[in-house]
Amino acid sequence: MLNGIAASRGIGIGSVCVIGETDLSYDKNKAKGVTEEKARFQKAVRDFKEETMAMAEDVRKRIGAKEAEILEGHLVMISDPSMAGEMEKMMETGQCAEAAVEAVCDMFIGMFSKMDDDMMRQRASDIGDIKVSLLKLLLGIEDVDIRHVAPGTVLVAKDLTPSMTSQIVKENVVGILTEVGGKTSHSAILARSLEIPAVLSVPNITELVKNKDTAIVDGTEGVVYINPEGDTLSAYIRKREDFIRKQSELQGFLGKETVTADGERVELFCNIGTPKDAAKAVECDGEGIGLFRTEFLFMDRSHMPTEEEQFAAYKQAVTTMGTRAVIIRTLDIGGDKDIPYLEMKKEENPFLGYRAVRYCLGNPESYRIQLRAILRASAFGKIKIMVPLVTCVEELRSVKRMVEEQKRALEKEGVAFDKEIEVGCMMETPAASLIADLLAKEADFFSIGTNDLTQYTMSVDRGNADVAYLYSTFQPSVLRSIKNIIEEGRKAGIPVGMCGEAAADPMMIPLLIAFGLTEFSVNPVLVLSARCTISKWSVKEARELAERVMALTTEEEIAALLKREMRE
Repeated sequence: MLNGIAASRGIGIGSVCVIGETDLSYDKNKAKGVTEEKARFQKAVRDFKEETMAMAEDVRKRIGAKEAEILEGHLVMISDPSMAGEMEKMMETGQCAEAAVEAVCDMFIGMFSKMDDDMMRQRASDIGDIKVSLLKLLLGIEDVDIRHVAPGTVLVAKDLTPSMTSQIVKENVVGILTEVGGKTSHSAILARSLEIPAVLSVPNITELVKNKDTAIVDGTEGVVYINPEGDTLSAYIRKREDFIRKQSELQGFLGKETVTADGERVELFCNIGTPKDAAKAVECDGEGIGLFRTEFLFMDRSHMPTEEEQFAAYKQAVTTMGTRAVIIRTLDIGGDKDIPYLEMKKEENPFLGYRAVRYCLGNPESYRIQLRAILRASAFGKIKIMVPLVTCVEELRSVKRMVEEQKRALEKEGVAFDKEIEVGCMMETPAASLIADLLAKEADFFSIGTNDLTQYTMSVDRGNADVAYLYSTFQPSVLRSIKNIIEEGRKAGIPVGMCGEAAADPMMIPLLIAFGLTEFSVNPVLVLSARCTISKWSVKEARELAERVMALTTEEEIAALLKREMRE
């Protein structure tokens, strides 16, 4: 048995096809001249754009618009002057086109891969995909043809890039195994959209298997079996049938309210990163947007988005959602999220430094632009403003004052906006948890960010493998913090949501019901499974389980109990 990251749920059983890595070596001293190298590069870029557009259109027809946007994002990146322009500058110094592509891409990969946010690190993977594609075009190497693998194939590769994954024919591929990648990688997103079980980051998997081996891919548990024995194979055939049946049952939750087994109503929202993602939230039956990460509007470009650009993005999201609420988080930059054109100074410890609301309040002119854009968009639907990384009451009050200033300015200009727009805060620091009662008197709502709350509470760097064992929302300290935030919010009569990954965890859901969470915000593809899990717990049952959990003293004991009691 092998272990990896459970990236796409389900059970796949089939015959292995190993996709080997392409030799992309080249002679760095072969530059023919600046004009010739630029011409080669520009032709490669044209061919790359043409091929990528064709793939995106194919994905749009076969899989969906949201998935096609992954490949379209590659087009945006290679069209950015800060990338292609830098490559051409290197050629002007005498470098060959291949060396320029590799050096500039590696620079961007290094920048994004250091970031702690999974979605930011995904940028590194996307740029790596662009690099490989351009090098293949420059070197005249044809891509691997994945389209024509035999039915019942389990694809095995060091990494399956979006450009490779987009070629997959769903009817032929029953599973995916890779040596790298995580749950939020674009390959994982595509695998989930195709409903193909996938286990990623399986150590040395390309060396441990050979073509025609039989593989079991358990994308739910993150487990892999190679050439399994009869009993194991029979057990997994039954598991696969059971999973298919359960997935079919989930369709019965489409269009239904999100209620507990005893009829307690809660809201089930979605997390999005771009205005186009709102369409996916609607498609997946989300009841609103619990987190719109606005930093993506500021990234992958060479200058700050204007008020009009931001207004258009927020308006697009809110009109897509209709009457459903859209909670927009103001710029959460710094820490692991660096934007070169902002020229933020280097810090010894950026996660404890000048980031999120601290940066915004320290740069009031640019913050006012964002707040104006959000307020203007609020005339077109139900928008709420959420402030990230709040650690003291003064920060929230300062933002509220700025909101009121912009309201008065817009009123003088005769510009429409929601005069009753709500301002709430992200509860993602131990400081915020400890003064939740004070913040509840100032905020219109709370939203718990479990990723940072866990990291800061446990004083653990999520990117450090040596201490990763401490990073768990089931740590007693983290659970006590979550419980306290929810209780203080309820005492003050304000809604409390959760937009961290824990909101969709079937082990965590009964605890959140017991604590009194009123809004769960999850990845759009997890809406139906979360609604199903919520429906299987009554408040009374959840409270009884929570009482047992909160009496335990270790993360291991808590996780074991919740796993035993899990209902999906």
